[in-house]
Amino acid sequence: MSALSLRLPNSLHERARTLARREGISINQLISTALAEKMAVLLTAEYFTARGQRASRAKFLAALARVPNVEPEDYDKLIQSAANKRPRSDRGGRTIRKKRRSRASGSQGG
Repeated sequence: MSALSLRLPNSLHERARTLARREGISINQLISTALAEKMAVLLTAEYFTARGQRASRAKFLAALARVPNVEPEDYDKLIQSAANKRPRSDRGGRTIRKKRRSRASGSQGG
């Protein structure tokens, strides 16, 4: 274990002290956990960025072609309602969106 000298604004230190007390842990444990969570988010984003750069549409479509085209079991079906239906898409998989007019200027917007 190593020690780290950290300068915090008084307001942040007080909030950390209050939260740590409320959670029943030390400020050190609170900060260690918060840092670990933040690092996990950043490293996950890096992983998916790198993984996405290796992706290929051809490989995706080949994998998708191996999935059997069968109806899901009743317990695994999604309930469709007007609120959660997906937007229409063209044959390339791109979502079709209507252009809206800006009320202020009357110009076409995207």
